[in-house]
Amino acid sequence: MAKRTKPKITSETPIGKDVDLKRENVWLPDGTRLTDELVDEILEEVRRKGGRPSLTGDASVSPRVSFRVTPGVRERAAIIAEREGKTISQLVREALEARVRAS
Repeated sequence: MAKRTKPKITSETPIGKDVDLKRENVWLPDGTRLTDELVDEILEEVRRKGGRPSLTGDASVSPRVSFRVTPGVRERAAIIAEREGKTISQLVREALEARVRAS
């Protein structure tokens, strides 16, 4: 089964009308009224949590390694990763970790 690709969000993506929270009432699913202050808190939390979790388990940024492969290698890696229920990144990370351990 093919995974659904999320649509790309850009500055041109329509997000609906702006809401003046001082003049309009907006309620969250838990019954809390959305206020400018709550919006600021939510935004701060989202900014803090941005990106994928660190591989170290703490709040530090995990280093990135980037390299190029042939289309055939990429395609075969995708098949293996899907079969194993992993992302290509996980598959490559495991292979690199195994190679480094072996040295």
